[in-house]
Amino acid sequence: MQTSEVKRESAVSPNTCTLAAIDIGTNSIHMVIVEIDKTLPAFTIVSREKDTVRLGERDIKTGNLTEEAIERAIASLKRCKDLATSLNVDHIIAAATSATREAPNGLDFIWKVQAEVGIIVNLISGYEEARRIYLGVLSGMDFNEQPHVIIDIGGGSTEIILADSHEPRCLSSTKVGAVRLTAEFVTTDPINEAEFLNLQAYVRGMLERPIDELRSKLNDNEIPKLVGTSGTIETLVTIHAAQTLNEIPSPLQGYYISHQDLKDLVKKFASLSYEERINIPGMSEKRAEIILAGAVILLEAMTMLELEKITICERALREGMIVDWMLTHGLIENRLSFQAEVRQRNVYKIARKYQVDLPHGERVADFAISLFDQLFGIFHNWGKIERELLWSAAILHNCGIYISHSSHHKHSYYLIRNAELLGFTEVEIETIANIARYHRKSSPKKKHEDYSKLPDNYRKQVKQLSAILRLAVALDRRQIGAIQSIDCKYDPEYKKLHLHLIPAYPNDDCALELWNLSYKKVVFEELFGVKMVATLESR
Repeated sequence: MQTSEVKRESAVSPNTCTLAAIDIGTNSIHMVIVEIDKTLPAFTIVSREKDTVRLGERDIKTGNLTEEAIERAIASLKRCKDLATSLNVDHIIAAATSATREAPNGLDFIWKVQAEVGIIVNLISGYEEARRIYLGVLSGMDFNEQPHVIIDIGGGSTEIILADSHEPRCLSSTKVGAVRLTAEFVTTDPINEAEFLNLQAYVRGMLERPIDELRSKLNDNEIPKLVGTSGTIETLVTIHAAQTLNEIPSPLQGYYISHQDLKDLVKKFASLSYEERINIPGMSEKRAEIILAGAVILLEAMTMLELEKITICERALREGMIVDWMLTHGLIENRLSFQAEVRQRNVYKIARKYQVDLPHGERVADFAISLFDQLFGIFHNWGKIERELLWSAAILHNCGIYISHSSHHKHSYYLIRNAELLGFTEVEIETIANIARYHRKSSPKKKHEDYSKLPDNYRKQVKQLSAILRLAVALDRRQIGAIQSIDCKYDPEYKKLHLHLIPAYPNDDCALELWNLSYKKVVFEELFGVKMVATLESR
């Protein structure tokens, strides 16, 4: 995960750091600032910020984010950055979700944020969004070894997760959200019966597949608990509490609403105009516009799941982003530690799905990482994240053979790009796919569309890491583990890179590996302006 650095003005304990997590959603931009105690490890919320910017209000003809929506988002993110800076935050992490990933100009928006605000935004898939929501909820609730269904209704999508204390069993992201459905189905105020029935039927149809899949992952006699997160559900719970308790609990964590009470609220919202909904205690002006569609999504989900109540959890995507950051930085070793291996586990999952020759893939990955480490500071200065992207591409480089051996490098790109690689951002998945794609045949060229759409820094990663991967593939040409290890020595005076190869078997001249290396090294030599000389050590 990439982070934006914020300069600290005062000395702090080496056992603590402050982190700001920004969620750029379809309806709102949320930021939470936390102080992390590395010795526990745990985090304490220092500040929260929310701004309803309606980024999901897209151009009807093109589907693009509108200039007005982009400007509102940029202004909001500048305020977030200013607040984070004023609180001496060490790191800022940001993720964009449904509206940005669906818009044709979504990546342009992300680069504009980086250029004008100085915040690096990670675009994440719906499945990755669901995984991070799970992490957020798990960090704030004890599942007591019982399965939980988590539902998060956003502006553009709804994430439904089946999970237990150890891992998510089922992750889904469906294109039904409060803003999206309001724009597409609601034109009358109050809503007329025909529109209401159409809205209900559409939601039911869209949720049928993910809920059927979720049900298939439940064991016999398991009855999960239902947990709700984020703005729509928090508003419904707030309104219910105001009506039944005449006060709003603080915090809301643990408060629940029944299926029947939710049904009554939906009926009430459908009978009221926007102006009347605004006056409901606990309702904000912006939420009043979209609450009916959001409430219908929740009601239909609860009905289809046959669950009678939903409990609120105040932790969701933003807190999940924080947990994920702590995991990737090695700060968590307790019950959440299993989630730290999510990247590697999912790479292996995809490898098995496409019947990759894993012993060969792992040998290639070992060679690639060995070259990466030995050439660090000489030919590249990439770090831990890029090292993992190279490893992932090396494991999966031949997965395209699952489709066809002919042009399998191109098939590998397609399979990786469309795989559910959890733990990675969209641009990281694109980078892995491109590195794997260029392990053979043509080197990366700007005329290649999938490569050219990457930003400059990522194109440089693909160029350099795919050149290393080519060498690693050549070193296991016969796929029998003929080369045991490699030792690199660079002679800067003559610009020569010496590769000393140690064979695995006595009397094996490794002729095919040496020949393939001489063929594959050309791209590396041209890219780095070096002459490569490979020699086989005697055994």
